[in-house]
Amino acid sequence: MKYLYYFSIFAIILLVSCGEKEQSDGDIVENGSKAELKQKRETLNKKIRDLNSQIKQLDKKLSNFEDTSKYALVEALELKPKDFKHYVKVQGDVTTDQNIMIYPEFSGVLESIFIKEGDEVKKGQKLAKIDDGGQSSQLAEMEARLDLAETRFERQKRLWDQNIGSEIQYLEAKTAFEQIKNSVAQMRSQLNKSVIYAPFDGKVDEIITDQGQVVSPGQTPIFRLLNLGEMYVSANVPETYVGSIQEGSEAIVSLRALGKSFVGKVTQVSSNISESNRNFRVRVGIPDSIDFVKPNLIATLKLNDYVAKDAIVIPENILQENASGESFTFALEMENDSIGKANFRELKLGKNYKGEIEILSGLEASDIVITEGARTVKKDDKVRVLNFQKD
Repeated sequence: MKYLYYFSIFAIILLVSCGEKEQSDGDIVENGSKAELKQKRETLNKKIRDLNSQIKQLDKKLSNFEDTSKYALVEALELKPKDFKHYVKVQGDVTTDQNIMIYPEFSGVLESIFIKEGDEVKKGQKLAKIDDGGQSSQLAEMEARLDLAETRFERQKRLWDQNIGSEIQYLEAKTAFEQIKNSVAQMRSQLNKSVIYAPFDGKVDEIITDQGQVVSPGQTPIFRLLNLGEMYVSANVPETYVGSIQEGSEAIVSLRALGKSFVGKVTQVSSNISESNRNFRVRVGIPDSIDFVKPNLIATLKLNDYVAKDAIVIPENILQENASGESFTFALEMENDSIGKANFRELKLGKNYKGEIEILSGLEASDIVITEGARTVKKDDKVRVLNFQKD
């Protein structure tokens, strides 16, 4: 009522002061040129702006006479657009594709071990030798017979080329040579399996079988060989996130046992969803700068599945619900620096993360929301703002 009273006084003053010019103003409206009309409009707009400014000053002064002690005391926050990210948290473990148990391909006694635990080895390097049980001697005899068969075949071929001798003699010599040649190749291949070679560059992590023991193919593990140069974190992700987590998605990885974390990228997403747990697997590479990483180390991953640019975000704890389960909050219409009116705002919510929630509708940038004390506030209540902060 006080505001209306002062506004009426100003209106009367304005009418009195302009009374003498009312007739000329009417003439301008009726008969004025375009330029005169635009000029008149600008004059009136300026007067309106001046009046609004004076009213605001009056409101500010009048508020000093109001009894604000009865107003609820609140804290408020001015909203600003910002980028909002949501992450899904999953457990994973450190692994490498080059972490294998080496089994023999040849049966016999483990005759020699050429390396020791902890040695760095190169691809193709000899690791151990299995006793061949005399097969190397058999190979020497077969190679001697091969030389003889080759000599006979070459001689018979020369005679056949000169039309000397029968075709059957030539073919018999050729067949005998090829047969023993194949047998020698097979024996060499078999004997080559008696030597165990490193399948890739890596480190001998464990020697499992002692020298002198009898070993069998596929049954007796001899070494564990691994390469720590290409470690990665592997994790299962629920199928709910198919399409929202892709190659290149941001990943925050925590290795709790090492007390270290890093920000990486998803380097691989499996194309298959497991029937047993309805999950798909993702892979995140581990940078070389992280020391002491070992296979099977537990890792926690936060995978970025959603990004909103210039989003409106508020603290999740200021949300309230009505009887229908709809979320709402109060935005302030400030009368001065410390007094405001609580406007009811029904909200449409987005994703939430780390105590913040995205507002899809109901609030706008530069709105001022109540952060503390809103539980005691009702729609259109006036409040005192104790702590007004900008987001």
